[in-house]
Amino acid sequence: MPIKNLPGPQARKWIERDHAVISPSYPRGYPFVMDHGRGVEVWDVDGNRFLDFSAGIAVVSTGHSHPRVVKAIQEQAEKFIHISSDFYHQKWIELAEKINQIAPFQEDAVSFMTNSGTESIEAAIKLARYTTKRTEFIGFLGGFHGRTMGAVTFTASKASYHRGFFPLMNGVVHVPFPDPYRPILASRPGEDYGETVVRYIEEEILGRILPADAVAGILVEPVQGEGGYIIPPPGFFPALRRLCDRHGILLIADEVQSGVGRTGKWWAIEHFGVEPDIFCVAKGIASGMPLGLMVARKSLVTWTKGSHGNTYGGNPLSCAAALATLEIIEDELLENATRAGNYAMEKLRAIQEKHPSIGEVRGIGLMIGIEFVYDRQTKQHADDLRDRVVDLAFENGLLTLGAGRNVIRISPPLSVSLNELDEGLAILEQAIAQAEQEMLPVSQTQPQPC
Repeated sequence: MPIKNLPGPQARKWIERDHAVISPSYPRGYPFVMDHGRGVEVWDVDGNRFLDFSAGIAVVSTGHSHPRVVKAIQEQAEKFIHISSDFYHQKWIELAEKINQIAPFQEDAVSFMTNSGTESIEAAIKLARYTTKRTEFIGFLGGFHGRTMGAVTFTASKASYHRGFFPLMNGVVHVPFPDPYRPILASRPGEDYGETVVRYIEEEILGRILPADAVAGILVEPVQGEGGYIIPPPGFFPALRRLCDRHGILLIADEVQSGVGRTGKWWAIEHFGVEPDIFCVAKGIASGMPLGLMVARKSLVTWTKGSHGNTYGGNPLSCAAALATLEIIEDELLENATRAGNYAMEKLRAIQEKHPSIGEVRGIGLMIGIEFVYDRQTKQHADDLRDRVVDLAFENGLLTLGAGRNVIRISPPLSVSLNELDEGLAILEQAIAQAEQEMLPVSQTQPQPC
């Protein structure tokens, strides 16, 4: 049953107060005002219960207020809350040691700790320039890397992220991301679309625009997040790694959304059998406490004392939360991310067969995208229909988020149970059915071939 009168009276009061004092730049979706949460369940300030299939943009990896994470934060807070990076503390050393153990490359790893994903990207940009003595970069259309000036230059998922902020950072050229559902380049016989994109970089970008010996790094999400939860073909990363090796270019993996067990492995790039040179971490690393890391092969970290730093990065509370988070994921949730993700994909593909607005369902682990179209043959983006599904799901007790133009991302806490998936996907299917009834012509409401 739909939740009546959303937003409720308490939510309306808080939203009115928010509008008076908070920047309007935040990309608010629907009027959810959170009061508390436990695991996958959350409640608003009017007492309404929801299932959270967004996890705060894939942040609350162990679920809301996991007891072991809460205990770790409390115990650290009783000792001390802050010490700047001018000094040392045990938790950030222990965290960096753990990251070294699970890093997606054989060489020893060195961490630089930040407060967020965008700061981790900024650190990677600086380190790449410092280490290579080169200035140029390649990014990907559809990519999202943050909103600070360097990171937003790489971000290419929405023009609105750039509007009003030109000129951006110099030295970034964008190329197509290999989206198998919507290819825009022509492949040669025997070449998968990922290999096609890498050939385009070699022939057109390095051949016509950027001298290869000027390129410091290629920044890429192993699975695009904001761009639409897009999974590249299997040939992409091996070909990209070979290109980087040929030209001395650093491969920088943005694992901010896809990392920390989200795809059933510690890092999404592990699914593709290649090692990056640098990778960036945030979101799910500390179950909601603000923390990011830029992690690089030890041989690359040659910058000198004072070259880069910050005040709050590696905060003791955040590091304690991260250590607890990594233990919980390792003990309980890596396997569940794969099991629950496979279960959700199976259920969603059955839903797809009944609903013509679903053009594609794709995912790895609990990083799942549902792409909505007005017609499966033409693949016309169903932006408005997607937005309506998100709103209807909210009204029926399910929190979701859009991605790209016309995709809904399914990224619940890694602790989600099969029963919770059943409940949430039933709500989602009900929302899809209602949106189709409202927005599709009668002739299109019958299932189409997938």
